[in-house]
Amino acid sequence: MSQEEKKQTAPETEAAAEKPETPAQEAPEKEAPQAEEKNEGKHEGKHHHHETAALQAKLEAEEKKNADLKNQLLRTAAEYDNYRKRTLKEKMDLVQTGGRDVLLEMLPVRDDVQRAVDAMQKSDDLEALRAGVTLISQKFTEALRRKGVTEIEVLDKEFDADFSEAVARFAAGDEKKGKVIDVVQTGYMLGEKVLRFAKVVVGE
Repeated sequence: MSQEEKKQTAPETEAAAEKPETPAQEAPEKEAPQAEEKNEGKHEGKHHHHETAALQAKLEAEEKKNADLKNQLLRTAAEYDNYRKRTLKEKMDLVQTGGRDVLLEMLPVRDDVQRAVDAMQKSDDLEALRAGVTLISQKFTEALRRKGVTEIEVLDKEFDADFSEAVARFAAGDEKKGKVIDVVQTGYMLGEKVLRFAKVVVGE
């Protein structure tokens, strides 16, 4: 081999010697980032799973809470309905019982009225009949009083619209002006409340 051929071959040998190792040896360095990405993906997947589980548990807790509140509301509504029905029944019983008591008080008065009617058909004694009717009126007034019903006394008093209703006005002089000069219909109180207003004539 000539000297020139040796010189040409030598650089090629040196270049071959300076070439890096095979790509197969560099592969692990390129695959390392992919392994890190896989690990990060697994970590994110676990984190996402924990968040989903936490949200599911919270949702179940809220659903249970709502169910408990709904049951409580239903129980309260049922209790109120029972209370309303019971109260209504008690009021009806009270009204019926109160009406019964009043009627029982009135029956003796009715008996006296019937006896007075029978007496008028058999007797012409006006004084006896007058006394009998007066007694019946007193008995009836006493029966009402026992039930809390009292007469409103308005005659010769200042007219008061809280207890009386003026049905007419007549000139009666300065002394009677603004006062009740006649009672057309008697008024009654039931306890502290007006049961029926008195109908009166007022002086002007």
